[in-house]
Amino acid sequence: METIILFAPLVGALIAGFGWRLIGEQGAMWVTTGLLFLACLLSWIVFLGHDGTTQQIDILRWIESGTMAADWSIRLDRLTAIMLIVVTTVSALVHLYSMGYMAHDANFKEGEVYKPRFFAYLSFFTFAMLALVTADNLVQMFFGWEGVGVASYLLIGFYYKKPSANAAAMKAFIVNRVGDFGFALGIFGLYFLVDSVRFDDVFAAAPELAETQLSFLWTEWNAANLMAFLLFVGAMGKSAQLILHTWLPDAMEGPTPVSALIHAATMVTAGVFLVCRMSPLMEFAPEAMAFVTFLGATTAFFAATVGLVQNDIKRVIAYSTCSQLGYMFVAAGVGVYSVAMFHLFTHAFFKAMLFLGAGSVIHGMHHEQDMRNYGGLRKKLPYTFWAMMIGTLAITGVGIPLTGWIGFAGFASKDAVIESAFVGSQGGYAFWMLVIAALFTSFYSWRLMFMTFYGNPRGDKHTHEHAHESPWTMVAPLGVLALGAIFAGMIWYGSFFGKTNEVVKFFGGEYAEPAEELKAAVAERSPKASELHYVMESAPGEAAIYMAPENTVLHEAHYVPTWVKLAPFLAMVIGFGTAFWFYIVNPALPKRLAESQRPLYLFLLNKWYFDELYDAVFTRPAQAIGRFFWRSGDGATIDGAINGVSMGIIPFFTRLAGRAQSGYIFTYAFWMVIGIAVLITWMSLSGGAE
Repeated sequence: METIILFAPLVGALIAGFGWRLIGEQGAMWVTTGLLFLACLLSWIVFLGHDGTTQQIDILRWIESGTMAADWSIRLDRLTAIMLIVVTTVSALVHLYSMGYMAHDANFKEGEVYKPRFFAYLSFFTFAMLALVTADNLVQMFFGWEGVGVASYLLIGFYYKKPSANAAAMKAFIVNRVGDFGFALGIFGLYFLVDSVRFDDVFAAAPELAETQLSFLWTEWNAANLMAFLLFVGAMGKSAQLILHTWLPDAMEGPTPVSALIHAATMVTAGVFLVCRMSPLMEFAPEAMAFVTFLGATTAFFAATVGLVQNDIKRVIAYSTCSQLGYMFVAAGVGVYSVAMFHLFTHAFFKAMLFLGAGSVIHGMHHEQDMRNYGGLRKKLPYTFWAMMIGTLAITGVGIPLTGWIGFAGFASKDAVIESAFVGSQGGYAFWMLVIAALFTSFYSWRLMFMTFYGNPRGDKHTHEHAHESPWTMVAPLGVLALGAIFAGMIWYGSFFGKTNEVVKFFGGEYAEPAEELKAAVAERSPKASELHYVMESAPGEAAIYMAPENTVLHEAHYVPTWVKLAPFLAMVIGFGTAFWFYIVNPALPKRLAESQRPLYLFLLNKWYFDELYDAVFTRPAQAIGRFFWRSGDGATIDGAINGVSMGIIPFFTRLAGRAQSGYIFTYAFWMVIGIAVLITWMSLSGGAE
């Protein structure tokens, strides 16, 4: 069953990519979509029936070189099962949605064949993502990691006739290579230190790595901290964290289904998955995890501020994704990996629905994406309106305060992250950044709803008059995702953020007090076994809820003060009230405020000028160096030398040879005499005539 889940998308990609001429465009779309729904069904069966134990399912011998052994096998545990349903559910619905969205794409001429290629790319991306999340070793994970990078390049640049799409695809590919270089260094370092790339071997060696010093860049480093940091650099790139975030908003140049698949629930969560998968190592790297917490909180705040003023509907949701990923990293950074996975899980439903809902609006408005040209669309697009309303209620965290779990999906998971951040950061920087980000999230989410569906129609009158609801292939996936956005948090709250014993059992293991026999059982694995609070009596590879020594954040997060529990709810209410005042009660106020605070408005509108900064620091100097080597190296030196030879020396010898071939007998006799004289002279001088 697990093998079918992994390879069904690959089979669909090959059939659609190379066999579409035999089955036609419609056949290619239905084959890929059908195989994804099969994988989705089997994934839910695996998830609901999994008992939390770790299984290794061997597929084939892959790489063997000396002590290096990386077999291709599926690692099936609770963490994998969660990612399987996230990836396959969203991908299956995106495939179905794409059948309607790409039916009459304005970016291609009538008769151009593009649908089989698009569906092949979607299925290939899904296969690469599944290869990543089912990996049993770091090399196999890196294969899937690079696979989703290639697929995202192809999908972002799918509209290859648009220069902006080509530029966005290149930007995504190059920025991710920066992060991937750090990931690769982490893999090399772990193999150097542990002599293995298998997860179980790395996890077992984590306590020893915590006591090991390593020389790197002329400095001594703690091995566990350095390896954890290098791995996180890879996560920063894939999950668009601050510094390596600039590719994500530009990636909106791809078709909207691509935005939902890559930037809502799958590729961008790969970094969060990596940190959670490697949590047994991360727990022994406190400095690295403090950096993860800080950067996650900063990213959540940064992206939320930029989302306040964006006008492109897809860019607003893109920055929202960037911000929510920051929440997940904060949860992982304070050591509550189950909560990070909880927010990843719920986020997949409501964010995919928001992206697909935005695509439905764009489709109904004839590919208009500027919200300033929307307004009054709730009666024109009723199903899309209610779907996006549910998504907005989920992302802003609407629920019954102090219950913790009675509310929309985002209410349960976001509150769990914020409460964990309060404990893990001692109520400091991370907690307050997340609360402020929650307020901003509420504002820009309701701003999107009010500008799109309320008020008077703006922009082109003809476009508004002909606005229409999307076909069933686009509306049906919204309905399915709406169920997840409503109920996912309430159903699985206890499993991810319940009492410690509930969570540990959900992820596979037994909860116990630190009895003497348990201390002895883990003494070899943990140098601080005497201080152990919670124990999982399973393989150390059960990373998602690994409770290391001194990590009591999950337990203490249930006992935070009441005002902490109320903080995200109050932030949501303030954000909603401000947006309602700005865009319903007094619609002229935002423009006046932007004009009165022009520098701040431009600062946020231009995304804190990161693109301009990178252009000045990296892009222009790189181009200048390239021009220098082109002109001085290639032009002056290489071409100059070749041109000098071809235009000077070679013509000289050519003319000389031409004169020698005069056609007169006396010329040939003269050269024969000269040749004989040279030969006799050489033999005389060399002694050959003796």
